[in-house]
Amino acid sequence: MTAWGAWMRDPILWAVGLSLLLLGLGSPAVAADGGMTLEQIAKTRTVTRAAIGPDGRHVAYVLSVPREIGKGDDGPAWAELHVASREGTSRGFVTGKVNVTGVDWLPDGRALAYLAKRQGDDTRTLYRIPVDGGESVAIAKLESDITAFSLSPDGRRVALLATEPESDELKALKKKGFSQKVHEEDWRPVQVWIAGIGEDAPEPRLLELEGSVQAVRWSPAGDRLALLVAPRQLTDDTLVFTRLRIVTPEGRELGRVENPGKIGGLSWSPDGANLAFISAQDEHDAQQGRLFVVGRDGGAWRDLLPDLPGHVVDVEWRDAGTVQFISWEGVQARLGEVGVDGGVQRTLLAAEGPVWSGFNRSNGGDIALVGSTPQHPSEAFLLPAGTAAPRKLTDSNPWLEDVRLARQEVIRYRARDGLEIEGLLVHPLERRDDARVPLIVVVHGGPESHYVNGWLTAYSQPLQHAAARGYALFLPNYRSSTGRGVEFSKKGFGRPGMEEFDDVVDGVDHLVGLGLVDRDRVGITGGSYGGYASAWGATYYSERFAASVMFVGISDQASLVTTGDIPWEQHLVHMGTWPWEDPELFRKTSPVTYARQSKTPTLILHGEADPRVPVMQSYMFYRHLKLAGQAPVRLVLYPGEGHGNARAASRYDYSLRLMRWMDHYLKGPGGEPPPYEVEYALPEAAGGK
Repeated sequence: MTAWGAWMRDPILWAVGLSLLLLGLGSPAVAADGGMTLEQIAKTRTVTRAAIGPDGRHVAYVLSVPREIGKGDDGPAWAELHVASREGTSRGFVTGKVNVTGVDWLPDGRALAYLAKRQGDDTRTLYRIPVDGGESVAIAKLESDITAFSLSPDGRRVALLATEPESDELKALKKKGFSQKVHEEDWRPVQVWIAGIGEDAPEPRLLELEGSVQAVRWSPAGDRLALLVAPRQLTDDTLVFTRLRIVTPEGRELGRVENPGKIGGLSWSPDGANLAFISAQDEHDAQQGRLFVVGRDGGAWRDLLPDLPGHVVDVEWRDAGTVQFISWEGVQARLGEVGVDGGVQRTLLAAEGPVWSGFNRSNGGDIALVGSTPQHPSEAFLLPAGTAAPRKLTDSNPWLEDVRLARQEVIRYRARDGLEIEGLLVHPLERRDDARVPLIVVVHGGPESHYVNGWLTAYSQPLQHAAARGYALFLPNYRSSTGRGVEFSKKGFGRPGMEEFDDVVDGVDHLVGLGLVDRDRVGITGGSYGGYASAWGATYYSERFAASVMFVGISDQASLVTTGDIPWEQHLVHMGTWPWEDPELFRKTSPVTYARQSKTPTLILHGEADPRVPVMQSYMFYRHLKLAGQAPVRLVLYPGEGHGNARAASRYDYSLRLMRWMDHYLKGPGGEPPPYEVEYALPEAAGGK
């Protein structure tokens, strides 16, 4: 997804309607005074993972490289493997049309292991590539895709995760047309295989285990594996019923941990005596974020940070007695450490500057991190042992230096019941004197999620592009958001929407009161739970929003429980009850209930293959609004896309439609919607260059 210089020379990049052109609104693909374009957003690269070598000499990282719009095959971004030196000199190791995952260093530091399905492979395979030069060599292969791996401490064995392969009988039946699916019954478990590494290694050996394995970590002593195991390979089970087991490399169970709800990352202590893991506080806690430690054989755990006003997102050990962690606190991130007994805490990197999403350590204490700022997407950083300031190693988007970026700031305000709410405000790139500006409210999903003060611009929230076109952007961390501890994230339990979305409107009032925002030109958008907020804004709060763009959103709570793939997650951490137990709760928290009062022009977009929020949610919302007949409504569906768009073309189409809808109703003539066709700034539009 690359921006083409020829696009910028094309006077019309997509149709916005004659009335918009007469009003001089111009094309959303062209930003003012060097601001960001949609095409630049579409080509933005991001570092998604960084792994430092055992000796600290190199940092390997995975770079997400979007496909070029309209050029070559459409699809999701490629994932390349690159390696940077301590000084920041970087070179590509596995690049081009590849999808690299699961990068890790072999214990001797001489080579990297990674997963990819390369030319000639039938399944995703484990490869080894020397760091000082040489070709990739396959070191482990199974009948189905390897999804994850963990190397033994001596580097001679590897634990592999892969879905149970289809039987030859089933493959033969499918070739004859018997491709039926039996809902929630014909699932196949993810299994653990132990494979040797080397020329004379025996065939991989299957461990006989019950359930479906989600993660594996080999202990430093090499005598046991920590596994995260779900009862079934169903989304609900993997979210809320995954539990920690400890087994020998032969599959004999040594212990269990009945973690209380959702569970995240794992890390063994260097001596193998303890295991740190990130878990929910209880089964009603919407997000794993507590830092627990348990002994090598499982059993009772202890919470090392019981009063943390945030959420832990990654964990490593400094030594046998000290755990290091990244915690998201408010809109920032902190790198800290705590004793294994929950004793002395220390902050290594304060909750300011880049927002860290992950880290790992070398044997000598050097730390590699992944982090973003309001000025750039996620990059790889190095914090050398004994230093206090991390150094950015990568620059994946050097062209950003020539792009003017709007100011992003943290704001705080009081909700109507006195609760302090935090959010982010992106100012218009240009503002004439003290003129009030149009506002787009961008609501995050979850609600167990939150916005951080890092890079936030993306295809579904093109913040910097909208700012370049004169908009202010407001991103509220309403109650139920993460980043402020368990109590805050539970404030919407059993009351979805309601006070949560009151917080959103109260934030708009705050910005109006500051003199920045034009109350009559406010739009709302978001995906998933943010789509739910957008539907709520278009109905319950219709008088407050002049435009709404709903993406993969919820419109009817009762049918979501019975048709989506997370009914137990909905019950345990969101609703606290079932539709047949409290039908009035489900009715009054559903946007379709208020569709008759909607006067907000609403654009609805949805992936047809969405299992999380089934597309029927958008069909229902569209039909309710259409029959109410109070305001324009349009439904756009993306074939093959799930809960969010992955392909380059459908992402670009989404960005264009979002901005055109907002321009039309917040800056343009309003009334009838713009044409449903969209003109794209493809290479062919500029003479095929």
